[in-house]
Amino acid sequence: MVVMTAVFMGEYLHTVDNKGRLILPAKFREELGEIFIATKGLDNCLFVYTQSEWAILEEKLKKLPLAKPEARAFVRFFFSGAAELECDKQGRVLLPTNLREHANLEKDVVVIGVSTRIEIWDKGAWDKYNQQISPTVAEIAENLADLGI
Repeated sequence: MVVMTAVFMGEYLHTVDNKGRLILPAKFREELGEIFIATKGLDNCLFVYTQSEWAILEEKLKKLPLAKPEARAFVRFFFSGAAELECDKQGRVLLPTNLREHANLEKDVVVIGVSTRIEIWDKGAWDKYNQQISPTVAEIAENLADLGI
């Protein structure tokens, strides 16, 4: 039996309204399901997961060695910021204040698909990230070639 997992891709510009709500792209809403998980992501963005992908991540994080301070810090970072979310009938999701503050989400945002997760970025931060990473993408690709990619 083949289990199909959501594959998120694409880049969408949206805005956060004054109540902290964001309209998610319709295609992403379909794949996320009714309830999904958002948490503080790396690079000052938000990570959004389906419930099944969150469960996979949760299992991996449970296996990290509790005795290592880095492992405890990483698990705290991900779980303390996590929230179960759902869209309203207009496709809007209310982003909790702590998550909006983490990613500096005030108005213009970019919602991107990154394989098994969605990332939500402040537009200015996304533009800056792209400017920084673009010149090195070929070099990164060469390094990943060693991993068979």
